[in-house]
Parts: sequence; structure tokens; C-alpha cells
Amino acid sequence: MILIDPPTWPAHGHLWSHVISDTSLEELHAFARAAGIPQRSFEGDHYDVPDERHGELVAAGAVPVGNRELARVLSASGLRFRKRKGERPLARVVDGLAAVGGPHVLDVVGSPHEPRASSGASVVLVADPADWMVLVHSVGREAWTPPGGKRDAGETPRVAAVREVAEETSLQLDPVALQPVGYERITIAEGAQRGPWDPGDNHIAVFGTRVAERLPVTPQAADVVAAEWVDRPTLVRRCDGEPWWPLVERFLSLR
Repeated sequence: MILIDPPTWPAHGHLWSHVISDTSLEELHAFARAAGIPQRSFEGDHYDVPDERHGELVAAGAVPVGNRELARVLSASGLRFRKRKGERPLARVVDGLAAVGGPHVLDVVGSPHEPRASSGASVVLVADPADWMVLVHSVGREAWTPPGGKRDAGETPRVAAVREVAEETSLQLDPVALQPVGYERITIAEGAQRGPWDPGDNHIAVFGTRVAERLPVTPQAADVVAAEWVDRPTLVRRCDGEPWWPLVERFLSLR
């Protein structure tokens, strides 16, 4: 069932309603497509819609409820997207990362905050002023990805990020220059974990940095077979279908 609360939330010169599903994101997205609600209005677990569309969406099948009832239903549905102040939901994908090897939910979150100390891995988006970016190709994986990997014992997410980039590309980065872009949250049910993944939340910290010039990149790690600078069209062609792609777009938009 699709639910909508009253337009009581002020922003950008409008009052806004929230549209949710009590069942699944698939149902919510299908309703939004049919009703012409733009994808940019999706906030991880609901769509924001302006006051002038409230009656139209009720006529299209959304059930009007109070603000508290909508919040209660969303919480009970298990679809609530957890985020901190200033963070933005970018994607939610069921079983989004093949490397996890088992059932999970992947949340992609844009965030200006320092990564959680518990982050088990770090990734760095390295770009030059013209938006060329470094990608690496690892053993056993068909996809190209930004450099990154698991933290060693005692490392902070920033230290792990710098070490991984050096190992996979030979680039030496200043940890102070790394800018938090967001994180990937992999949530695994108890008993469904595989390999190094833990039950509950696993975090991959994502940083970004711009370098003044495109220095040569050469892999040092044995499991990385290639590293390349790629231009924007090549980057899009290789990566825009990946669940973490919204973090790349977020980083490239930050100047």
C-alpha cells in the first residue's frame, strides 16, 4: 500500500508531503514512475512531493494518513533508510555487491562527515582538474573500480586509503587532502555472513581527492593487474551501472 502524509514540511517555498510504501521499495518506485514523481525526489525510503500534488496523488491511489502514522508505518516496514544529519541517501540495492557472497542490503550514502571508525575498508576517488579518474582492475573481477581495499589492524580509514592507493597505483597521497564523499553500508542478517563480512552493518569509507597532474600509475599489489587514468566518457562507460556510481557523481560535482 502507498501512503502519503499532509503537506506540512516547509522547504524551498513549498510545503511538502512524504510518499512511502508499507511493503517494498519496488512498489514505491512503480507508483512514483506511474505518477510522474521525479527520481531526484527519492530520499532513500520515501519521495518528497510538493503540496500542489497531494490531491492528485491521493486520486492516483496513495492513502492519506497523518504524519505520525506514516512514520510509524515506515518504521514497522523495515524500509527506513538510516542516515545522520547532513547525509543524503543515494541508492539502496538488495544484494548489490557480488563480493559479499551472500544476501545483504547495500545502502549508498553521500556524507560530509568523517567516516565511521568501524569502516572495514576504504576507497579513494582520485581525479585531476579535468575529471580524469584513476581506475584499477583486480584479479578475479571483471569490473574496473576506484582503488581501495580492506583496513589493516590498527589503521584509520584515512591511513588505509592512502596505503591502498599507493599499493594499487603507486600514487602517494596526502591523507589530509582526502575529502569524505560518503560510504557504502552493507547490512547482513545474522547467519548470512560470508568470509570477512560481519553480521549487521559493514562500512566502506569513500574519500575523494584531486591532484594537480596525471602522474603515471603502476600497480604494486599482486592482485591488481592494471591501473589507468580514464577520461569522463570512459569512466561513464565502465562504471555508471555500478551501485556505487552515485558517489562518483557526487564527488565530481564537488568543487
